[in-house]
Amino acid sequence: MTFRALILAMAFASPASAQTDPSTAALNAARKLEQASIALTEADSARDRVRALTATIQAYEAGLSAMRDGLRRAATREAQLTAELHAREEDVAQLLGVLQTIETTAPPVLMLHPSGPLGSARAGMMLSEVTPALNARAQALAENLHEVQTLRLLQQNASETLTEGLVGVQTARTKLSEAISDRTDLPRRFIEDPIRTAILISSTETLEGFASGLSEISEGEIAQTDANVSNRQGQIALPSRGVILHHADESDAAGVTRPGIVLATRPRAIVTSPTAATIRYRGPLLELGNLIILEPQPGLLFVFAGLQEVYGEAGQVIPEGTPVGLMPGETPEIGAILSTSGDGTGTERSETLYIEVRQDNSPVDPESWFRTDKDG
Repeated sequence: MTFRALILAMAFASPASAQTDPSTAALNAARKLEQASIALTEADSARDRVRALTATIQAYEAGLSAMRDGLRRAATREAQLTAELHAREEDVAQLLGVLQTIETTAPPVLMLHPSGPLGSARAGMMLSEVTPALNARAQALAENLHEVQTLRLLQQNASETLTEGLVGVQTARTKLSEAISDRTDLPRRFIEDPIRTAILISSTETLEGFASGLSEISEGEIAQTDANVSNRQGQIALPSRGVILHHADESDAAGVTRPGIVLATRPRAIVTSPTAATIRYRGPLLELGNLIILEPQPGLLFVFAGLQEVYGEAGQVIPEGTPVGLMPGETPEIGAILSTSGDGTGTERSETLYIEVRQDNSPVDPESWFRTDKDG
């Protein structure tokens, strides 16, 4: 039985199982991964391949995340039901004994009472009241046993779906890199001078010092722009799916404080430009590793650091949602995903993206610009 068929069978097996959160979450995840697979097939013929592949990767990431969540819930629910069944073994044995007695005893004998017809009538009335309750308990027990069996099958059969999803997202990432390298239609505000850039990097000791010298790395004048995103302040989406580990000016495990926020992401997560912006710099810098500096409007800079791969070229004006890089790390194996699905510790978000916002070359709290009330 395929994973999707298994979930559908579970959904239609009984009213109780149809409402089970683990099965619903897993079915939604399977649908998302299926839709992502279709989108990947169609991306090559899309007019804007970069945008289509970006959406495909995001769909895969959402599907894989939902699959992890569904399997985690399934494991938790299965453990809960198994513990309850073990704890009620004695009650279950007594229930089965009573039901077997009722089922195998002939009705005349069952209704016979030593006090005569009146006692038999009373016994019959009591039995008619008790029997539905016993049947209800038996039905609930059967449903719990069926749910345990189905949840175990769900976890066993998820491997194929996860494998297809992981292969699909890796293929989409490779195609995205190729599509970006082939892209020639983006406008440019300036051409970067590599010598001036190298000189600025070598003479810089802080991000502030580098940001203040960005105007010096171009070969000529930087074209003016009237771009303005002020009306979206506080509502701009984060550049990647993840959860906040540290807020601005909050000490990390090493006691270091920074004016930006730290976002925990999954390995190889895609990072996109949250607004239309000019790429002012991309590459390694200081101890921040690979980063990209975006300028959504004059005097405002978004800094995303901690990337493994960085896309685009300095001077390009990119649309909102354009991929600007991938996070480092290795895509986990199937066994690791299935393992972490059961613990709920969040250890699968092993990579960190540092986000800093600079306005008129002074750091401001990124949460005053980005919407951070939703976990990715």
